[in-house]
Amino acid sequence: MSENQIVNRVAQSSLVTLNLEDYYHPGPRVVYDLKEHLFQGLILREKDFRDSLKQEDWSKYKDQNVAVICSADAIIPQWAYMLIAVHLEPYANMVVFGDLQALEQTLFQKALASIDLDLFKDAKIVIKGCGEIPIPEFAYVEISRLLRPVAASIMYGEPCSTVPIYRKSRK
Repeated sequence: MSENQIVNRVAQSSLVTLNLEDYYHPGPRVVYDLKEHLFQGLILREKDFRDSLKQEDWSKYKDQNVAVICSADAIIPQWAYMLIAVHLEPYANMVVFGDLQALEQTLFQKALASIDLDLFKDAKIVIKGCGEIPIPEFAYVEISRLLRPVAASIMYGEPCSTVPIYRKSRK
């Protein structure tokens, strides 16, 4: 090797890059607002509520990720949300109570929980930073929590420019 030859030390390193975008569920995200089923926008009447749920075309939620909320300032019994979940479950990919942020967190939690952590045992890991898809802070916290017991080190950024996050102590 000549002294003027450029060597890509990043490519030759033992760093493992983990891109959280790879765990992003690409399906549509929608909000199901229970307020549409309330009498005068304020009161949940059980019989009317059940009848309106029977009239709903639940198949329109096929393969969608659904956040269930009630945007009205009304007291909603827990069983109402349960009924909606039961109707959505056969069609939707994911159903959560809460806003789109809660939905995103649940999707990432499910995806990250499926990672085979043994693949990262004693690895030097770089959690990729910037990308095309906005990744919630939750995902960075969760992947750090999951990898810390198995990784030799965890860094954030790009392999050529990282911020150290964790390094296993040498015994």
